[in-house]
Amino acid sequence: MVTTKRYDYVPIDQVLEHPLVQNHRELNASKVAHYQDDILKNGLLEPLVVWERKSREYFLVGGFHRLAAIRRIRAERPGYYDRVDVRVVTGELEEIRALNLKLNADRLDAKISDYFDTIVYLNNANWPVERIASFLDKSTGWVEDILRYVPGMDPRVRALLHGDQLSWSKAKQICRRVLAAPPGEEKRTADAALQELEGGEKVEPTYVLTPKVAQKRLARHLESHPQATYTVSAQDLYSLLTVLAHKNTPDAERHLQRVRAIFPSLVD
Repeated sequence: MVTTKRYDYVPIDQVLEHPLVQNHRELNASKVAHYQDDILKNGLLEPLVVWERKSREYFLVGGFHRLAAIRRIRAERPGYYDRVDVRVVTGELEEIRALNLKLNADRLDAKISDYFDTIVYLNNANWPVERIASFLDKSTGWVEDILRYVPGMDPRVRALLHGDQLSWSKAKQICRRVLAAPPGEEKRTADAALQELEGGEKVEPTYVLTPKVAQKRLARHLESHPQATYTVSAQDLYSLLTVLAHKNTPDAERHLQRVRAIFPSLVD
C-alpha cells in the first residue's frame, strides 16, 4: 500500500530517476521554462514526490518538469537549490508506478492511452479491478474495458488513439469487431475497419450509453462514493437524455462531451 512516510528536505543530488518510474509524456520545454521562472520568483511551492525504496534512496515519482526546471536553475546559478522539499512515499514497485501515472494523469493533458500499460501491469500483478479503479479514481467499467480491449488491440488503432486521431469509443468498436472475427481473420477485419475510417464510413452503429449501463455504472460509483453529489443545469440533463436516446444529431458530440464532463462516472 502506498503511504506518505514523511515530508523532508533532501540534497538535490539524492533525487534519482528509476528506469521503471518515468514521466508518462516527454518533457515539455515551455512548461519547464515556466516552472523555472516561477520557482525563481516564488520558490518550490509544491514538493517533489519521491519513493524511498531503501533508507535514504530516493526515486522521483512526481514533479519531473519541476526537477528539470531546478536543474536548469542550478546550471545557470551554481549553489541554488542544493536541497529541495520532498514528499517521501513508500510502497511496492507496481504501486509506485500506479502513483506515478495518477500524479501525471491528474494534469489536464492526460490521455486514456497513457493508462494502458500501467493498468495491464497492475492486473498482471494481481490487483483486483476494483482496487485499480479506486486508486486511479476511475470506474470499474472503464478499467474493465481497457483490460478487455487493450491486450489484443491492433498497434495501428492504438497509435491513432494516442495521436488523438481516433476516439476511445471508435477504438472499442474496432476491437469488438476483431474479437468477434473468425480465427485467422483478425488482421483482415482490422484492415477493413481502418479502411472504413479513412473513407469516412461508420465503423458500426455507436451506442455510447444505455439506461441500463448508466444505472449500473452509477450504482458502482455510489458504492465507492456514497456521498457523491452532482450540480447540474437543465442543459446538462438535456444532454444526458440526448445521449441515452442515441440521437445522431449534428451536435451529438457536443452533448457527449458535456455528459462526460458533468457525469464522469457514466461515460468512458
